[in-house]
Amino acid sequence: MLKMLFKPIRGLFRLVLALLILFEEWGWAPLQRAMAWIGQLPVLRQLEALIQRLPPYAALLVFFLPGLLLLPVKLLALWFISIGRAGLGVAVIVLAKVIGTAIVARIFALTQPALMSLPWFARLYLRWSAWKEQLLAWIRASAAWRLARAIKLRLRRMLRRSSSSSGAA
Repeated sequence: MLKMLFKPIRGLFRLVLALLILFEEWGWAPLQRAMAWIGQLPVLRQLEALIQRLPPYAALLVFFLPGLLLLPVKLLALWFISIGRAGLGVAVIVLAKVIGTAIVARIFALTQPALMSLPWFARLYLRWSAWKEQLLAWIRASAAWRLARAIKLRLRRMLRRSSSSSGAA
């Protein structure tokens, strides 16, 4: 009986988590490339070289640092929401999420070799990756995902046709 009550909650939790992971997946590579481009600045290039040379546990600390530094920003966003400035609060949360994802993506790219040399981290990372792929496969198999993908492809074809017909005129 109790299991049946928690089933919808588990499904909702799984959906919200999947959407967060999809957002991260969508932004991870482009944001990491943007940060790599910014990292070409001389001062940042030196900082990135320093981060790449870190030993494993120092790399782990640097990897988790952005999340800790963004915590006060997220608390500020919640405070904005609590005082009735919901739009500002949500904007701060979204901005913090995008900036945080960009920074973490770049730092992970720089520290991944050192982090993967930690056996426990490598095991957790492989487990996380497998679990994440299962969750994303579940989302991609859903009717809503397939419908959204079909609409996207149809719109893309319509845009191509309209741009090619306007170029011919």
